[in-house]
Amino acid sequence: MSNDGTSSVGVAGLGAMGGPIARHLVGAGLDTVVFDRNRSTVDEHVEAGARAAASAAELGACDVVLVIVPADDDVLEVSAAVLTAAERGSVLLICSSVTPETCHRVAVEAEKVGVAVLDAALTGGIRGAVNGRIALLVGGDEAVLDRVRPALAPWTKAVHHLGPLGAGQIGKTVNNLCHWGQVTAVVEALRFGRRLGVEPAKLRPALLDGPAASNTLAELELMHFTWYRKDLANAFRMAGEVDHDLPVARLAREVMEGITVAGVAELLRGEGA
Repeated sequence: MSNDGTSSVGVAGLGAMGGPIARHLVGAGLDTVVFDRNRSTVDEHVEAGARAAASAAELGACDVVLVIVPADDDVLEVSAAVLTAAERGSVLLICSSVTPETCHRVAVEAEKVGVAVLDAALTGGIRGAVNGRIALLVGGDEAVLDRVRPALAPWTKAVHHLGPLGAGQIGKTVNNLCHWGQVTAVVEALRFGRRLGVEPAKLRPALLDGPAASNTLAELELMHFTWYRKDLANAFRMAGEVDHDLPVARLAREVMEGITVAGVAELLRGEGA
């Protein structure tokens, strides 16, 4: 944050997560600068009160930059651009779901220009972003995290510091393993119940009153099932680095291929065999 008490926050990536986060920052009165390859998306946010950056590099003038792009290569590309013009003492937050290795690669380059890096993985999905209820899993210098908290408050419900740089991504990967495992178990169980003669529309309320209750069970029809291949691929890559087996994750990867938004909607409405 700048010495005079003001702050500017850059957002690189205005997709399903970055767009709502940028709008919360604007709504909180923070000077918000946005960049996305889709110019029409940028224009929408400018109309809402943000300032446009013509390139990712222009975000380097901000005190805090949030990188919310899809994959590791995108993070490396955008971060490199931001760092070409970044101010010393500024902070770059990697909010994408990537590997710890990617975070460390960015940090090595950032250190050369006096920029701090935090990995700040997002949990809570699109609904969490829209509602300003993201739970943030953070790795890196805790003092730096404390310094940027004003830029996080408008769009988070909780901020958890998990350890050194990369710990946030480890936390997100563990979260993802729990999430996709729960999705597959819930869908399998509801399909089984229906096959035995009890419809999910009746089963689910009953299960939500017992120990099987979970956000996954309660919100299954609201999920998009978009990123399971990437999430699980990252988990397997990280597991390989420490020679750790993930048998449930292997099964979840296989089972998720047969789970779709349309199929879940039919299941919960009691349609189909």
